[in-house]
Amino acid sequence: MTQTQSTRQISFIQAINEALRQEMTRDPDVIVMGEDIAGGGEREDFQDAWGGPMRLTKGLVNDFGRTRVRDTPISEAGFVGAGVGAAASGLRPVVDLMYVSFYGVCADQITNNAAKMHYMFGGKVKVPLTIMTGIGAGTNSAAQHSETLYSIFTHFPGLKCVVPSNPYNAKGLMTAAIRDDDPVIVFNNRQLMGLRFEDHVPEDSYIVDIGKSDFKTQGEDITLLGIGYTTRVCMEAASILEEQGYSVEVLDLLSLSPMDEDAILSSVQKPSHRVIVDEDYPRCSIASDISALVAEEAFDYLDAPPKRVTAPHTQVPYSRPLEALFVPTKEKVVAAALEVLE
Repeated sequence: MTQTQSTRQISFIQAINEALRQEMTRDPDVIVMGEDIAGGGEREDFQDAWGGPMRLTKGLVNDFGRTRVRDTPISEAGFVGAGVGAAASGLRPVVDLMYVSFYGVCADQITNNAAKMHYMFGGKVKVPLTIMTGIGAGTNSAAQHSETLYSIFTHFPGLKCVVPSNPYNAKGLMTAAIRDDDPVIVFNNRQLMGLRFEDHVPEDSYIVDIGKSDFKTQGEDITLLGIGYTTRVCMEAASILEEQGYSVEVLDLLSLSPMDEDAILSSVQKPSHRVIVDEDYPRCSIASDISALVAEEAFDYLDAPPKRVTAPHTQVPYSRPLEALFVPTKEKVVAAALEVLE
């Protein structure tokens, strides 16, 4: 979508909150549920104390009430299952799954129910469920609160998976997810929530199309492919490489399922070198999936094999120095790029 002149800068958290608020105003069937999203249980003096663990729902309960903004018990299987049932019954629930590492508790509800109901009922049932969940290391939150597990969900037909990288596309993708008639998981990297952005975010409602990627820069020598937070890492690495005389293209994937294969393959035909930067574990990852796609569909265009920069195949450390070694960095991306270029 083309950005308009009437724009302003807001944070990643504000962008998600604004999308929720605008969609709840537009459509009375949109509800939100999750742990601590209203705050304070039933005590009016503590209402809206949290606004969710990431403060994404701050203020919503005061405007829309506890019927539409529902605190839940610490029971992911229960409230995700309730979200699936509400979606199949005609509502448009947004479920806040605090951290993606908690998916194991509610995997059956997501992959065996939400993903399959439309198919199993012959298209007679829609499941317009949005799940937003926190991903990413770098916040000193240890192994059970720091993973980036989006690749698991892309394995299942029937689920759409998107990963915003800045406030502009965070608002647009969140809006698109809520309006979609299929279950959509929005993976929000928590490092992005504490950063400043220059991206302009229109105040009016808009969507960013699910299934489309975004070329952040154009280049002739090498393509860096980023996902969410790693798109920012790719942009930082691109600046370093350009100072060394290289022309760098950066592709922000945004949507992992469906994936914009046309954009990925078209980029191979110009810069014939590529580095895929993915914070998920390396085995069966999005980086591996893209490497296979490029090797199978565009092998003749390659001057070197695709290079992956991922997290190592180990648990996320709690130690800050070790955690800094765990995540992809601009230095790692530059080193990988120079390896394939030279």
